[in-house]
Amino acid sequence: MFEAFFASLDQSPLALLLRGSIWIYPAVNTCHILGIALLVGSIVPLDLRLIGIWSRVPLAPLLRVLSTTAALGIGLTLISGMLLFITRASAYMGSTVFLAKMIIVTAGLVNGLIVRRVLSPNNLPVWVDNDRVPPTVRTMAGFSLLTWTMALVLGRLIGYVH
Repeated sequence: MFEAFFASLDQSPLALLLRGSIWIYPAVNTCHILGIALLVGSIVPLDLRLIGIWSRVPLAPLLRVLSTTAALGIGLTLISGMLLFITRASAYMGSTVFLAKMIIVTAGLVNGLIVRRVLSPNNLPVWVDNDRVPPTVRTMAGFSLLTWTMALVLGRLIGYVH
């Protein structure tokens, strides 16, 4: 049942258009890379700050700028990633590396949503203003660094490990 669904994605008009175009597929792939750069490029400095590096940099303004940039990166990455996925849906679903990457990305997104909830403007704890980051948030920031690094490595391996 699922195999037929993914095979139909492989042969969908959009997948055929993407695979058959020398311009559209590279443009979508470029958007995916840009989204990853925005996402990881904003998450890493924020996580490092939450862990305790750059403790003299005020957390609240950094959080506003970098969380907005990360959200833009997530949106761009998810949309472009879905488009890239449909071009080889059956192959990707048969790839242990791809499935592991999706699990890791999901873990990173869930962790990020929890951290964002803890740091949300409506729920902004006193410790953010005082720049005292609790150990729990430090641990979540470390987990974030680990998951996004693993996602990057697994993403690169998809093309080489079958």
